[in-house]
Amino acid sequence: MNKLTRAQYFFVGSMLFGMMFGAGNLIFPVHMGQMAGAAFWPANWGFISTGVFMPVIALIALGISGADSVQDLANRVHPLFSKVFVVMLYLTIGPCFALPRTASVSFQVGVAPFIAPAHQFPVMVAFTGIFMLIALLLGLKPSKLVVYIGKFLNPVFLLFLAFLVGTALFHPMGDLTAFAPQGAYAVQPYLTGFKEGYNTMDVLAVIAFAIVVIQTIQGIGVTDRVAMAKDIFKVGLIVMAFMTLIYTAITWLGASSLGKLAISANGGIALAEIAQYYFGPAGMLLQAIIVTLACLKTAIGLVTSCSEAFAGAFPGSLSYRKYCYVMAGFSFVVANVGLTQIIALAIPVLMFTYPIGIALILSTYVAYFFRNDRRIYCWPAVLTTLAAIGDAFSVLPAGIRETRIGSLILKFHAMLPLADSGMAWVMPTLLGILIALGLIKMTGVRPLENNR
Repeated sequence: MNKLTRAQYFFVGSMLFGMMFGAGNLIFPVHMGQMAGAAFWPANWGFISTGVFMPVIALIALGISGADSVQDLANRVHPLFSKVFVVMLYLTIGPCFALPRTASVSFQVGVAPFIAPAHQFPVMVAFTGIFMLIALLLGLKPSKLVVYIGKFLNPVFLLFLAFLVGTALFHPMGDLTAFAPQGAYAVQPYLTGFKEGYNTMDVLAVIAFAIVVIQTIQGIGVTDRVAMAKDIFKVGLIVMAFMTLIYTAITWLGASSLGKLAISANGGIALAEIAQYYFGPAGMLLQAIIVTLACLKTAIGLVTSCSEAFAGAFPGSLSYRKYCYVMAGFSFVVANVGLTQIIALAIPVLMFTYPIGIALILSTYVAYFFRNDRRIYCWPAVLTTLAAIGDAFSVLPAGIRETRIGSLILKFHAMLPLADSGMAWVMPTLLGILIALGLIKMTGVRPLENNR
């Protein structure tokens, strides 16, 4: 087979969207809508710029790179760099952070409101155990993810979400143009929405899930590199359409809710209040279904992608199936006994890996025109890593930040442009690309030995 059918494009796109769109993707835009009010449109497009366009650009970059996985792409910098980056990336978005959070958030939002405080812990253990067991069982068959997520879970999730949003569209709480934007949204709505979308860190998610997409397309029968790149591009367009439409609808839901509701402390509270306003006590159940389905889709994708990545990065260690058991089992433990502490440790790693992931993506686009010359990957990776160390130190505990080494690193970090916006990586990444292009101009193109 040289290309996917229209139905296959749709279901693979639905699968990727389903894996990426978790509870956080629901909560962020609802709260942003309440804060933006009349500045709904510029804030929404700012959010979409980084929450939708950047992940899709990352997905397309992986398609044109010809790489089979994140490890394969990162190998173009150095094999040791690749190993370290893959381990840090997949541990952070997997069993040490995002994966256990899918279970705990599902419980806190969907189950805890119905349970007396005295009984919540044993119920939480039972719920997170069942949740992770389902994610494990479905993740053990990666070739079936198009069916499990693309054809079933994601459409059911969208159906329940459409029921809530559709009800609000026909019976809006108020005219959003009447509500003044709050805080930074009153001054810079687009840029503020841009930063909010950046904070979803979906670029890392799409980098991590790309291995599942590539192997799914290969499993369908597409093996030609050019055809694979075209298919990934079309899948990316489907994901972009899905996410743009749904983010816009959810942001509008938050903005229009100000006609009857006060601005909430966070999007989770706002979503619950909106559901209760329209459906009364049944609204809590509707919210529980929406959030749990959103988290379950992501959990299945994380179990699968993390297990695929570790099995590929460390051949001969454990099989894919055994890694699935490890990922699900460890995440179950973390979700119940140590999530808060693990998150505190995981966030600095996340802040370190995110800029490096973006640097790899930008390098891929430039390298495409220079026969994948290794220098275009190496220089940006090195300079971005130096900036990313500062990003990581900036969110470490005060005791570490205030040490001599920590103070020195943060002093250097503060000198970088955009450091106060959490985007200190931008100039070092661009500088690395320019240095590489200058060296190529002086010495000529040296393609990778394994360039395909």
